[in-house]
Amino acid sequence: MTRITSIDLDDSELPPPTPQIEQEREIAIFELLEDNSFELPKRDDRDVLAGPYKLKLSIRDKRLVFEIQTEADEPAGEFHLSLGPFRQVVKDYFQICESYFEAVKKLPPSQIETIDMARRGIHNEGSRVLRERLDGKAQIDNDTARRLFTLICVLHFGG
Repeated sequence: MTRITSIDLDDSELPPPTPQIEQEREIAIFELLEDNSFELPKRDDRDVLAGPYKLKLSIRDKRLVFEIQTEADEPAGEFHLSLGPFRQVVKDYFQICESYFEAVKKLPPSQIETIDMARRGIHNEGSRVLRERLDGKAQIDNDTARRLFTLICVLHFGG
């Protein structure tokens, strides 16, 4: 009951993604739908509609928007997060991803592994920032945060 069963990325106003970005997106969505933990905590005295949930992510007015509905399409919550705390980590993540994609083409496995470790470290930092920003709004586990961070990067790519 505490999970996401559907994800919609509103990237209609963004430039088309590169093949690498599109691949990251597809993998993140697939893995997220296979295994995630997403719960809306009770806030104040308001009841929270139980999941599972449908999630729509978008960027509007320079804010990251989470729109959450039940599987019966009832609005369960919506929150807007400033993109400011994500800017540097997203920039760093894209730079290390570019290095990684280039390294895969021409460097030996030991050097690729070093770059991949740095990429995972930045990815972990992004998921930590996301969990902090969602504190009190949604409860997610680390793997869910990592996959959602990937989707935020995809949206931020043109945002």
